[in-house]
Amino acid sequence: MKSSLEKKPKRNNMNKKNQRLKRARKFRAKNISSSITRLVVYRSNKNIYAQLIERDGISSKVISSISSHNFSNDLSKMQHSIEVGKKIAELASTKGISKVAFDRSGFKYHGRVKAIADSARENGLTI
Repeated sequence: MKSSLEKKPKRNNMNKKNQRLKRARKFRAKNISSSITRLVVYRSNKNIYAQLIERDGISSKVISSISSHNFSNDLSKMQHSIEVGKKIAELASTKGISKVAFDRSGFKYHGRVKAIADSARENGLTI
């Protein structure tokens, strides 16, 4: 019989979500010192979100944000992503931002995440 004081062996907690968050932390650690505005993308199963976050040295603030909730349900997920990329590029140009760092939040640069980046580039944003 084991006593209650014996330690249980540690489990490896590297499930998909933890791996994604680890990749996201690596990117942010490398670019935390730069004062360049970040285009942050979050992807869920149904929607996709994009934010422009500006860092002024001490704190971070969200400049503008857009999600695929704002568009009609007639479009596919990929078309929603393209529309979000267009809108975020328009919002950035109205704020006077032309160059951003693309923060994919640990998601693979593929599919809907890539569609946002490509659409933002086509509409005048330098990534």
